[in-house]
Amino acid sequence: QVSPGLRTPRLPVWLCSVSGRHSVLFGTDSRLLSDWKSERIFHLYFYTGQQEQTQTAHLTIDTHSHHWEEAQRESPCSPGKRRPALEMAIRTKWAGATVSWNGTDPFF
Repeated sequence: QVSPGLRTPRLPVWLCSVSGRHSVLFGTDSRLLSDWKSERIFHLYFYTGQQEQTQTAHLTIDTHSHHWEEAQRESPCSPGKRRPALEMAIRTKWAGATVSWNGTDPFF
C-alpha cells in the first residue's frame, strides 16, 4: 500500500522526460498545489542529474505575461524565436507563460 505522503505530495514535483532525458521540475511553495492565485508569478527548480549540470536551474514562471509584447520585440523568423523544450513542457501546464532562466543559459 502506498503511503498518503506519496499519493499527495506536500510540494509540487513533476518528473519530466524532455528530449529523451529524465529530469525533475519542482517548486518549494506548497500553495501551488492548492491555491490557483499563487500561480501568477512563482519559482520552479529544474535538475537533470547530468554531469554537465553543475547546479539546479532556478526558473521564474509568469503566467500573466503579455505574449504580444514579446512578439513585437522579435521578428517571426528570428532564430531567438525557438524555445527550449523545457519551456514548451512548462507551457503544457501554464499556456502562454513566460519562463525566465535567471541568468542560467537555457538548456534542453
